[in-house]
Amino acid sequence: MPVLVASDLDRTLIYSAAALALTMPDARAPRLLCVEVHESRPLSYMTETAAQLLADLGDAAVFVPTTTRTRKQYQRINLPGPAPKYAICANGGHILVDGVADQDWSARVAARLAEQCAPLAEVQDHLMASASPAWVRKHRVAEDLFAYLVVERELLPEEWVKELAVWAENRGWTVSLQGRKIYAVPKPLTKSAAVREVARRTGADLTLAAGDSLLDADLLLAADQGWRPGHGELADADWTAPAISALPERGVLAGERIRRYSLTPPRPAAPRPGRGELRDRPPPARRRPRTRSI
Repeated sequence: MPVLVASDLDRTLIYSAAALALTMPDARAPRLLCVEVHESRPLSYMTETAAQLLADLGDAAVFVPTTTRTRKQYQRINLPGPAPKYAICANGGHILVDGVADQDWSARVAARLAEQCAPLAEVQDHLMASASPAWVRKHRVAEDLFAYLVVERELLPEEWVKELAVWAENRGWTVSLQGRKIYAVPKPLTKSAAVREVARRTGADLTLAAGDSLLDADLLLAADQGWRPGHGELADADWTAPAISALPERGVLAGERIRRYSLTPPRPAAPRPGRGELRDRPPPARRRPRTRSI
């Protein structure tokens, strides 16, 4: 039976120049491979060692890139190794099969969101009305599924983010702050649901996962074993859970360690007492969901 490896992309597998965290002396910095170009400029990187490990992983397991990126944003990434047969975009809103969106899955997701959440238009209107032009640079809608803002992080009021999270919670949405982006995402729009569907289709009997943000928590909890790097929302909250290992590495070297562990997983360490909650946010459900498609 195959092993399925589901990995978040940005700040887990690939890294912008600002997120590399190259704190070692220059002469000891790892060699980097550019894996994304945008508007004729290099945008995302991984170490050459991580690139080789990823190529090996593609031959040994069902590797599934699992991202909040839109399909267009995902398709400009050029990962080493065999092209993944499956990829998950828009935080689970789309499953790509050989690069083409599965329309049946997309329709099922849209129906579930319409039934369980406040409409996207209501969230958009609230963001436009409450966010200040002093620190918002862009308003964006992704795949007609969720919204996000690009902000000046140093000017962003912390209280505004907390108030937005409470407002969204009452309408079936969740909020995630990642770098310079604030995401507002419907709660039923999850990476874990899409990964379970891919596991069902491939017959995988073991799922490994990695991610760094609040939007990856459900993915990690649904996996048999997983890792989160020493940076990101989950690390900032000191979050972990059974079968999830918190790595000490930060930046691009964390991505390299995750790829190495994906090939030869170590036994997960038991979580420390009192952990597993996100500060100032409701903790994700501790029970791992049973495999079920939506």
